[in-house]
Amino acid sequence: MTLSHFLQTLVPFTSEELHDIVSQFKREEIAKNTTLIAEGEISRRFYFMESGMGRSYYLKEDGKDITQWFFGRGKFMASVDSFFQQSPSLYFLETLEDSVLYSISKTEMDLLFSKYHKMEQLGRLASIEMLTKVTNKLNAIQFQTAKQRYEYMLEEFPDISHRVSLGHIASYLGMTQETLSRIRRK
Repeated sequence: MTLSHFLQTLVPFTSEELHDIVSQFKREEIAKNTTLIAEGEISRRFYFMESGMGRSYYLKEDGKDITQWFFGRGKFMASVDSFFQQSPSLYFLETLEDSVLYSISKTEMDLLFSKYHKMEQLGRLASIEMLTKVTNKLNAIQFQTAKQRYEYMLEEFPDISHRVSLGHIASYLGMTQETLSRIRRK
């Protein structure tokens, strides 16, 4: 899904508005396993993933990484709190596949919000979608069985098991790789 198409699915921009908005984004081809933001850094860019796969994760004290979220084609990818508050990120952002990303700086995003009322509407709709997905994941981890969490993940990311390591998937679901393997066998 292209950035233009994605924006149009959320808000009916005119072709002139859409052209101006998209022109503020920088196209980047990013190699697999590239760290876009490290924990403690301030997120300077907000990304749209045209193709590829990425994830956000954090490191536990023992050095084990825990996947917080996956980002696939046609989705925004960011350390949201770091980007909008310009505060140190709690998470790492990395690409899991060769990816084509479109990125925009905080200053450029703020200018678009000021220039176009529809951009504020887009920001609100995207924020609601992100909040809903995070809430759904939190509810899944708190109230669902391991099997139900796995099924929830497959609904959210249908082709993920062919694109992401089992270790990343297990940590995202809050379970061991052994538990994940047992669920997948059934």
